[in-house]
Amino acid sequence: MPPTPDAYWLALRRAKGVGPRTARLLLERFQSPEQIFAQAESILVEAGISRSAAHSIASFDGFAAIDLELCELQRIGGRLVRWSDSDYPALLRHIADPPPFLFLRGTIPPTEAHCVAVVGARAASEAGLRMARRLGFELAAKGFVVVSGLARGIDGEAHQGALDAGGMTIGVMGCGIDLIYPAEHRRLADSILANRGALLSELPLGTAPIAENFPTRNRILSGLSLGVVIVEAAERSGSLITARMALEQDRQVFAVPGSPLSGKSRGSNRLLKEGARLVECVEDVIEDLAPQLASATKTARVDSAAERKTSSNPPTQPICKDAKLILDSLRDDERLHADAIIESSGLDAKTVLRFLLDLELQGLVRQHPGKLFSRS
Repeated sequence: MPPTPDAYWLALRRAKGVGPRTARLLLERFQSPEQIFAQAESILVEAGISRSAAHSIASFDGFAAIDLELCELQRIGGRLVRWSDSDYPALLRHIADPPPFLFLRGTIPPTEAHCVAVVGARAASEAGLRMARRLGFELAAKGFVVVSGLARGIDGEAHQGALDAGGMTIGVMGCGIDLIYPAEHRRLADSILANRGALLSELPLGTAPIAENFPTRNRILSGLSLGVVIVEAAERSGSLITARMALEQDRQVFAVPGSPLSGKSRGSNRLLKEGARLVECVEDVIEDLAPQLASATKTARVDSAAERKTSSNPPTQPICKDAKLILDSLRDDERLHADAIIESSGLDAKTVLRFLLDLELQGLVRQHPGKLFSRS
C-alpha cells in the first residue's frame, strides 16, 4: 500500500539533513512532498540541497514507522496542519524557517485572529505571576489569542488568564503533543482544548521535553504572534531567546519592568535598555501593535477593517447592532471610560471590549490613556 499524503510530509522532515529551510526550498520548487520523493537524487541536488540530504530523501525507507505514528495521532484526536493547507497560520508561514507541518490538537484560530505571545520565567515572583494572568485576561477580553509555552510560572498564568476571560489560547510545546509537560498542567491543557484553543508542536509524537527542543520551539511561538511580551526573565532565560527570534522575525518585543534588586527581572530589564517597549498595562501593547494589526487584517481580508481605516471613503461594511449601540454611546468631544460604556450598553465586558477594538481598527473609535474612548 503506497504512503498517504500525510506520511510523505512526515518523511520529508525525517530524512536526515532536511531541516525547515531545506524543506521550504524543496516545497517551493516541487510543490508537494510526493513530488519531492519522486525526484532522482541528481535532480534534488540541482534544486540546491546537499548531496547527503538528497541521498537521504531518495533512499528513505521509514514509512512503516510513520504510518504507526499517524494512527496514534488520529487516536489522540490530533491532526497534521501542513504548510500548503489554508489554515496553516499566516504569520508563521512567512518566517525564514517555518515548520513544514504542525502536529495539532484543538482548533487553529481563524485567519483574521490576532495572536500575542506572553512568556517569562518558570520560577517567577508573585508579582510576575499576577501580571502574566492579568495580561492574558485583558488580551483575551479584547479579542486577542494568547500564545505561550505551557511551562510553569509565567506561561501557565498567561494561559489561565486567557481562559478566565473566556478567550482562546495556544500552547506551543517543546515535546510531542501526546505528552503534557509539566505533568501538573494536564488540567490546564484540557481546559485549553475545551475552550477552542490549541496545543501544537513540530516534534514527533513521543518526543520528550529535553532542553535542546525549546530554543527551536520558541521561533514558532514568536512566529505565530504579532508581538511578544516578556513578563519576567533572568539574564540567561529562555525567554530572551524568544525575544531575539521575535526581533529576527520583525515582531514587536515588549517587556514588563521589574525591580533592579531582583535577579528574576535582570533579563527583561536589559531588554528595555536595548529598546523593547515598556508594558505596564494591556493598552501599552495594543497601542504599539495598532499598525501591525491594521496591516495583518488588510492582508487577511480584502474588505478588512484596516483597509477601511486607510481609505478616504466612509466604511461601507454594515455595523452589527451591538457595535452600533456602543458607537452611539460615544461623542467626538467626550471621553468615556470603558466601565461607563459597559454599564450604558447593557452588554458584558468581553463583548464591549471586543467591539471597541473592532471599531478602533475601523477608524471609528479612538482610545485614550486610562481606558477612555471617544469617537474618532
